[in-house]
Amino acid sequence: MSPQPRALVVLNVVSLLLLGASYYASLVYAPLEAVMGAVQRVFYFHVATAWVGMIGFVLAAVAGILYLWKKDLKWDEVSVAAVEISLVFFFIAIVLGSIWARPIWGTWWTWEPRLTTAAILEMIYLAYLLLRQGIEDPEKRARFGAVYTLLGGISVPVTFISIRIFRTIHPVVIGSGSAEAQGGFNMAPAMLQTMFFAIIAFSVIFVTIFWHRMRLASLSNRVEQLKLKVLQ
Repeated sequence: MSPQPRALVVLNVVSLLLLGASYYASLVYAPLEAVMGAVQRVFYFHVATAWVGMIGFVLAAVAGILYLWKKDLKWDEVSVAAVEISLVFFFIAIVLGSIWARPIWGTWWTWEPRLTTAAILEMIYLAYLLLRQGIEDPEKRARFGAVYTLLGGISVPVTFISIRIFRTIHPVVIGSGSAEAQGGFNMAPAMLQTMFFAIIAFSVIFVTIFWHRMRLASLSNRVEQLKLKVLQ
């Protein structure tokens, strides 16, 4: 593999610095929430990782549209890379949400609208990766993936708005939610700043990992081409 571009090296460093600064802001800069206490600090990373996960799924759908239009396999690679990374981030968001829920709701998990739609969303894209493995032809696999990510992308806005249109115990921190929500809180300016900083930090981290993943895809393609030449 060719050496990393200088911009990527810089991005690696920036990502690490932003991650460290985000930890500091969450654990030190943001004030302690009066009712929930220290467990509320999980919220900043929960929101940031969920945001990055959903953005990646949307990116995969956009790449699917571009593949169907251009018929260029590079867009299939973009789609796969976005899904792989977002699956990890979204799973982290679900785990962090469960850590928060245990002391606040008294349970690790409950089948309320947001958690249910989030679990379905994670399973949809996990199935996407598994089903792709059964298709050997690259063009058929890419076409299947493009259509799948377009249909799967519908679940992203459904998951996002579920706590705003259904009666749920999941809190809506920004905007109005169900009156039955448990764990909602008014955010002090420092909390808002920390939340948005974490979102920016993890967005940059997503870009960094995505760039590395695309470089890995390029290397994988070269290996496949060499195998074909050897077999010929």
